[in-house]
Amino acid sequence: MADETETEPEVAEAAPGAKARASKPYLAMIKDAERYFGQYNQKCDNIEKQLADLDRLANTTRDREFQMFWANMEVVKPTLYARPPVPVVTVRFKDRKPLPREAAELLERCSITNFAREDIDTTMKLVRDDLAVNSRGVAWCWYEVDEKGEQRARIAHVDRRDFLHEPARYWHETGWVARGSWMTRKEARKRFSTYSGKAYASAEYAKQKDADGEAEYSEKARFWEFWSKTEQRIVWVSPNVDVVLDQATPDEMLTLDDFFPCPKPAYGTIKKGTQKPIPDFLLYKDQLEEINELTARISALSEALRLRGFYASGAEDIADAIEAAIKSQDKRALLVPVASAAAFGDKKLADVIVWLPIEVVANTITSLVNLRRQLVEDVYQITGLSDIMRGATDPKETLGAQELKSQYGSVRIRERQKELVRVALDLTRIQCEIMSENFSPETLAAMSQSELPTVAALQEQADGIHQQMIQLQAQVRMATENPQIAAMAQQQPEQAQQIAQQAQQQMQAYQGQIQELQNTVTLEAVVELLRDQRLRPFILDIETDSTIQPDEDAAKQRATEFATAVGGFIGQAFPMVQAEPQLAPFVGEMLKFVSNPFRAGRALEGTIDELVEKMKQFASQPKPDPNAAQREADAKKQEHDSALRQQEAADKKAERDENRQMAREQHDFKMDEMRATAEQRANEFDQKRQMESDKHSQAMDTRKADTDGKRAEMGLPNEEIMGGLISEMAAQREASTQAIVAVAEAMQQGNQAVAEAVNNLAAAQLAPKQIVKDAAGKPVGIQAVVN
Repeated sequence: MADETETEPEVAEAAPGAKARASKPYLAMIKDAERYFGQYNQKCDNIEKQLADLDRLANTTRDREFQMFWANMEVVKPTLYARPPVPVVTVRFKDRKPLPREAAELLERCSITNFAREDIDTTMKLVRDDLAVNSRGVAWCWYEVDEKGEQRARIAHVDRRDFLHEPARYWHETGWVARGSWMTRKEARKRFSTYSGKAYASAEYAKQKDADGEAEYSEKARFWEFWSKTEQRIVWVSPNVDVVLDQATPDEMLTLDDFFPCPKPAYGTIKKGTQKPIPDFLLYKDQLEEINELTARISALSEALRLRGFYASGAEDIADAIEAAIKSQDKRALLVPVASAAAFGDKKLADVIVWLPIEVVANTITSLVNLRRQLVEDVYQITGLSDIMRGATDPKETLGAQELKSQYGSVRIRERQKELVRVALDLTRIQCEIMSENFSPETLAAMSQSELPTVAALQEQADGIHQQMIQLQAQVRMATENPQIAAMAQQQPEQAQQIAQQAQQQMQAYQGQIQELQNTVTLEAVVELLRDQRLRPFILDIETDSTIQPDEDAAKQRATEFATAVGGFIGQAFPMVQAEPQLAPFVGEMLKFVSNPFRAGRALEGTIDELVEKMKQFASQPKPDPNAAQREADAKKQEHDSALRQQEAADKKAERDENRQMAREQHDFKMDEMRATAEQRANEFDQKRQMESDKHSQAMDTRKADTDGKRAEMGLPNEEIMGGLISEMAAQREASTQAIVAVAEAMQQGNQAVAEAVNNLAAAQLAPKQIVKDAAGKPVGIQAVVN
């Protein structure tokens, strides 16, 4: 390969500050474990060839075999595992706290997504095949960040020769485990040169071949990833390399509850006091060999089971006819001509031919087939594969007998089904630990498609609400300090009170929104809970559903039983709760008890819990008044009647307002008319007074001229004449003024009287009326109602 032959770049001998740690102790432990499991691996190699060896099966010269082992494995495999596991993460104590519930949902979604990304179904099938054939299946988990920065929780199957662990009696006593990874020089340089320089170059690189020894791959060496629980250290070593290639502590790698990054292997039969598996093939190997031997003998005898006969020499005509009849392939009736009938003489055809007896061979084959059938039944008894599980039934058997066989087969294989379920559960828990403690919040949110808000998003919403509260408070303060608004509030107190209540309600709504934001579960809070190694196992319960192919009829029956049980209970209990709400908590707990035995009940557990909580809330509410409905109806009727009365009063008021408006308009018209008349009279009076004044002035001028002439004739002084004239003029002016004032007062009194009369008339017309009755109740008149 190009990467193997190219000149390697210069690599530092070791990382700065790194100490060369000897690999010899770890390689010695690995070597001891390889010797310990050497016999097991050798037997497994032979078994795998027995199961499927193309060269052996394609060889036409081999002895005939009865492929019993392959047939059994094809029945056992889908029985052990049939569908991929689905992670289920729940709150351990089933409380309704939002934070644990949201954390469980997020972690469950991430686990489901990661199982799909890592193709958990293929991994589990490989583990299943190893368990069925070799009695041990192993899977391994690790954390990885690729070149793009994408975080992965990887899961993979480990080949039996690439997995070693400390020889111990039980798994919990195991002090170390190791996984072998095959790398090229280029891959090893990229992985180990930073820590150990060129030490990787001393590894035992060799071209690898496939199981048939034909196809060659690039040169690779095996590097062991060694996890030591006793030392709390992870090291990487390789045969022929004297130093540790890399090392780390759990805090630098993975901090797992059980330390090891792999679940306990799925075991079948193991040797007591050890963890050395025993393949099932070895338990019925003798029967399989006998079955194959009988099959080979049956095949050989079948070759001998041929029709052979003898006839006397010299009867060539008869011999030719018999040979032609035997070789003929015609399925119709066949007549073979004979040259001369005298050839038979006085003998029959049966006397002419002597057949070689084959009854002994046929009876032998029949006996061998029966013996083989009994051996096959023995194998079924050993493996526990009943005829029901293989799809073979006897129509004469009763249903009870068939069910008993099915249960017997299920019991025999159930332990291995549980082993695979346990492995799936352990893989789920390990990957949940890896994701919880190493994945970023952004990765968790993306994998789960979670809509949980972040703290920053909630803070932004809270700031917006707080700003609205400040604006509302400022508006209220400005309104209280504004004198015009205060005056309007005094004039309309009801409207002002309503506005104040609305402002208070809005403020309470803002406070409720802030409180709701404070109670909202954030992504950071969920991640913090998942990061807490101390609390997480106590709060969250991680499980998986069954990996066994479900029985459709049994599933339908369980669903029907669940619906019948829960539906019947609800039908009986809920009327009781409606009558006596205080029984709701008891009924809720009874509902949980009824649904818990059913698998469907566990799936609906969250919904049932919510229903129980609502029932408890219903019980805490006051008992409804039985007469509340009648009172509500009466209140609605009164409200309707009041609305009608208000409408009638409003209509009457509108009519009165209209009449008043008309009267007011008529009054204004009359007042305008009277005002115009008064102004006209005043103008006429002014004109008349002006005319009188002009006449008076002319008369005064004439009199003055006469007076001046007489004064000149009589020789009187002008002052006396002027004084008399002034007195006379003053008297005349006073008389005129009094006359004018008298006329104006008379006109004003007349106008006031007219206006008062018009107002009284309008008030009388618009005022409400009532009928006046005499002592006998007879109407005698109508009078206005005085408020």
